Amino acid sequence: MARELLSVVVITYNNAATLDACLREVSWADEIVVLDSGSTDDTVAIAKRYGARVAVHPFDDFGLQKQRAYDLAAHDWILNLDADETLSPGTREVIENALVAPRYAGYRLPRREWLFWTVQHRWGRRNALLRLFDRRRGRMNNVEVHAAVEVRGPVRTLHRADFINHGDVDIATRMEKINRYTSAMVAHKLRKRQGFTGLRMVFYPPLFFLRQYIGKRYFLNGWAGFIASATGAFYAFLKYAKLHEARRRKTP
Repeated sequence: MARELLSVVVITYNNAATLDACLREVSWADEIVVLDSGSTDDTVAIAKRYGARVAVHPFDDFGLQKQRAYDLAAHDWILNLDADETLSPGTREVIENALVAPRYAGYRLPRREWLFWTVQHRWGRRNALLRLFDRRRGRMNNVEVHAAVEVRGPVRTLHRADFINHGDVDIATRMEKINRYTSAMVAHKLRKRQGFTGLRMVFYPPLFFLRQYIGKRYFLNGWAGFIASATGAFYAFLKYAKLHEARRRKTP
């Protein structure tokens, strides 16, 4: 029995450093769609080298840009990847098997993180994200930070498949991302009631560290896992510190 046709969808902006590796691992797909935001490096040339159908649209919002890219796809089944993500060996076969008479509206793929100079240990606890889905039953949600696909129907996790996120190539990049994300989250949370920011600053970061270092088994990655857990705890601290600061400034 033939599998469903698959479109791989990627949005890009100046991703020449990572896009080649991303598209190389999905070159077997029936279609690759790249929606670019006006890159000034070799991103578009790399995409065309892999036969991708390339479109350009100015970036205004992550969720909206992702949905635009999905709407460009020719096939109903979408594999959504970021430009700094790659499928792990063996994941292709798992995906193709899942697309033979699929019984689910979507599938989660476990994500392994790149921890500065090494990849998350295979025995580490991985987050599973909805990345393979039937677009007839799914769309991006309207969450302002960390927007994601939501589908109507059952979802299954493909435990024998995973992908690697290469976003945190070094500590400096991680800290820049933390600063950017926490500022965006504060703008969102200011419109909601969320009290006890002082207590959250004190107690949540150490709990977050333990959740990463012990719960997700980052200790298996040695110092890289320790640093990732510590910067994650700082992320947890900083978002509540910025929220506390913003609310104090608004108070007469």
